[in-house]
Amino acid sequence: MSKALNPLAVLVRPLITEKATRLGGDNKYCFEVRRVANKIQIKEAVEKGFDVKVLNVHVMNMKGKPKRVRGNRIKRSPTWKKAVVTLHPDDKLELFEGV
Repeated sequence: MSKALNPLAVLVRPLITEKATRLGGDNKYCFEVRRVANKIQIKEAVEKGFDVKVLNVHVMNMKGKPKRVRGNRIKRSPTWKKAVVTLHPDDKLELFEGV
């Protein structure tokens, strides 16, 4: 059984990319989340942190990209987890407005 996470420690940062900005029109927002967090913890964190109603959460494990360091040695950047959160149609996040 995993250790309980503080709801506000689950979200690492919002993802502001072209695709995430396009999803904002459909009331979907992307976040980088802790790798040990599950869908229920992510939903609670967004609801408590932004005072909105979450309808759905999709979670993806993103594989780290290979990077060259010191000549030909190849290392990988760390693997991370992405969450796409769908909000109730009446709710919006001001964090993403005007981006």
